[in-house]
Amino acid sequence: MLHFTSSMGADHGNASPESEPLSGSGRERRIGRHLFFGFLMGSADLVPGVSGGTVALACGIYPRLITAIRDATRVVLSLRTGRSTAALRGLDWALLLPLLGGILLAVLALASTVEHLLETVPVRMGGLFLGLVLGSVVIAFSMIRRPGPRTTIIAAVSALVTFLALGLVTETHVPAADAADVALWAYPASGALAISAMILPGVSGSFMLLVVGMYDTVLGAVNDRLVLPIVLFVAGCVLGLALLSRLLFWLIDRYHDSVVAAMIGLMLGSVRILWPWPGGPLTSELGAPSGDVAVPVVLAVFGLVAVVVAARVGGVGEEERPAPAHDAQP
Repeated sequence: MLHFTSSMGADHGNASPESEPLSGSGRERRIGRHLFFGFLMGSADLVPGVSGGTVALACGIYPRLITAIRDATRVVLSLRTGRSTAALRGLDWALLLPLLGGILLAVLALASTVEHLLETVPVRMGGLFLGLVLGSVVIAFSMIRRPGPRTTIIAAVSALVTFLALGLVTETHVPAADAADVALWAYPASGALAISAMILPGVSGSFMLLVVGMYDTVLGAVNDRLVLPIVLFVAGCVLGLALLSRLLFWLIDRYHDSVVAAMIGLMLGSVRILWPWPGGPLTSELGAPSGDVAVPVVLAVFGLVAVVVAARVGGVGEEERPAPAHDAQP
């Protein structure tokens, strides 16, 4: 069984797996792998109903990513104490830099493409995304160390709450507001909200933007290269990461199986948005398969198999440290 291992609970100064001596080719392979993971995360975050956190979980880097984000917030705080140089050296740059590079590359390269595909073939896109998420559920379930009634109940409650909450918004695709008509404070506020959702597997940051009416506006700002709105949005994302990463670090460290079970529920609940019929990710309405059925089903199976095979071949969690032995009980 795969394990959701973590470096949490280790001292900040301890060497990470990436700090171990590597040959040039080994280092390049890891950088390339993290760049690819970042590209997948960025691609997922562009799609309402799909979470970059889900991709990180399936790729086996989620605990390490949370740790790296938490450490990065410490660097920001250390700027006031004069210890920023030492803090910067302690960051997991081998993960952060290629991951951020891949996310940025995906956003810049695919923003308009994803928007076009969602508008022209939403049912087929829904099938693909549904398969990807269900494959991530399979991987996440294998990461629970001690499955039992408690984790089953947590996953079920989480799935039900997410399913019902996503149904509160019927249309997930609304016309973009003109950038000039949007107050500047809305960009950092929506950035903080979106990134807080993105970091949770199964919770889509793009969908949260849709809920507050900012999805097409932010996507339009990226496509049109509007600097000020983008900078303000990114600033909000940084703030949201700083606030949420510490909480997630603490929860995963102490309640591992419960947190993974809750994340499985979040992913299962997101099926409300990803179900291909009648309108794919463009609506939370549910309908029986009709019309275009074969291709979405094939894409769903492909997505599920691709995630599971990629995780098995890549060795989910192989980059992480052994996790703390405890999973606190209620």
